[in-house]
Amino acid sequence: MTQQPSMDVPDRYPGKLTLRVVFTCIMAASGGLIFGYDHGVSGGVTSMDSFLKLFFPSVYEKESHLTPSSNQYCKFNSQILTLFTSSLYLSALVAGFGASSISRMLGRRAVMLIGGICFVFGALLNGLAIAIWMLIVGRLLLGFGIGFANSSVPIYLSEMAPYKYRGGLNMCFQLSITIGIFSANLFNYFFAKILHGNGWRLSLGLGAVPAVIFVIGSLCLPDSPSSLVERGRHEECKKELVKIRGTTDIDAEFKDILVASEASHKVKHPWRTLLERKYRPQLVFAILIPFFQQFTGLNVITFYAPLLFRTIGFGSTASLMSAVIIGSFKPVSTLISILLVDKFGRRTLFIEGGIQMLISQIVMTIAIAIAFGTSGNPGKLPTWYAVVVVGVICVYVCGFAWSWGPLGWLVPSEIFPLEIRPAAQSVTVGVNMICTFIIAQSFTAMLCHMKFGLFIFFGCFVVIMTTFIYILLPETKGVPLEEMAIIWQRHPIWSKFVDEKTKASNGDSKC
Repeated sequence: MTQQPSMDVPDRYPGKLTLRVVFTCIMAASGGLIFGYDHGVSGGVTSMDSFLKLFFPSVYEKESHLTPSSNQYCKFNSQILTLFTSSLYLSALVAGFGASSISRMLGRRAVMLIGGICFVFGALLNGLAIAIWMLIVGRLLLGFGIGFANSSVPIYLSEMAPYKYRGGLNMCFQLSITIGIFSANLFNYFFAKILHGNGWRLSLGLGAVPAVIFVIGSLCLPDSPSSLVERGRHEECKKELVKIRGTTDIDAEFKDILVASEASHKVKHPWRTLLERKYRPQLVFAILIPFFQQFTGLNVITFYAPLLFRTIGFGSTASLMSAVIIGSFKPVSTLISILLVDKFGRRTLFIEGGIQMLISQIVMTIAIAIAFGTSGNPGKLPTWYAVVVVGVICVYVCGFAWSWGPLGWLVPSEIFPLEIRPAAQSVTVGVNMICTFIIAQSFTAMLCHMKFGLFIFFGCFVVIMTTFIYILLPETKGVPLEEMAIIWQRHPIWSKFVDEKTKASNGDSKC
């Protein structure tokens, strides 16, 4: 099916890209640092011998020379070990749904502040842990922090940014995630090398640093115009629009925000409203985009890169260094996406990234199958072979980092009308977290049983999700949030779900 070209939207909202809005969006996007840091740090910590010996001695014995495993695929197969990584996402799931009500009552900034504080305490508890229960409680607190941050930051960025630059500014969140991942990988490597016994404590405890930055930033940020109007603070909204748009000609944008807010106040039960037929397109994307984002298989690399590299023949510190190398590609690729997304559009990056990931997964499958077969006992791999594997994974990571990584947060945050925006974003975060939990908890068992077929498994999902985007996603580039309903009316499939009353009212508003 051929997708219709992006609609042309008149310049109804005068203004420019002001220094205030750039600074505000960068500060808010720092919430991605805590998400990214946790993504990167957990896999490295679980590959450190001192950490395994203290908290997971059975895994340590299996992977050490004391009782070497004949099957490399099953070296780290421990549900207790993976629970350390995945438990965070259960509390993030709960926090994501709770954030919806708090966001409507207190605004996006309050949700960000709560999330940052939870993360600070969780990171400190993990760094000081002397028992497994301290690790799990700390992880649950980290999860609350991430759930609140991910539910509020993407929406806040979309509401603050001028529509012409919304894609790039919103993607600063994903850029922060990738910087957090890279920083965590770097710290893991140096702490494991310098502090052989307690390096993991510094790796986990330092998560409090980006969280403190996020808390301070949240205190300094203004509320978004949509959030102010939603809580009846109209004059403050006008003043903020003047500041962030750099013009006093804000009447058109304020009027549209006011209309959207009035529609929002008529909705007494946003969760029930979200299930109405006219919101079916948004609900489909709120569920499937985060689902597909996790089933690209990228988080397998992010969570367990050090474990994966140790499995395929790298030493302990070498595996951490390989994770650093791969992590360095993510911020650069995301920066490229920031520069291109508002020029080439969301669909182009989605499709190109999907094709690139698929090709990389095919090559990885062949390379690991040749080296390991089904026995999982390859002997010593030549250096050049290991370099090739790392190189292919880097190409795969780049494909994700300029497509499904940032766009998985951008597109859901910009397609929801105000009346269902917090609830729908909570659905997006909830699906993302539960899928992340499933992947994190099951990866080592899947690797043990599926072996190199694990990459074929994720490759099939990449084919499905790329086809899904090609057929069903309309282009949202350059469309103001308050005008987003038009893209569903013009789509050959989704137009069938928009009732005639909605079409008529939108048609009148454009006259």
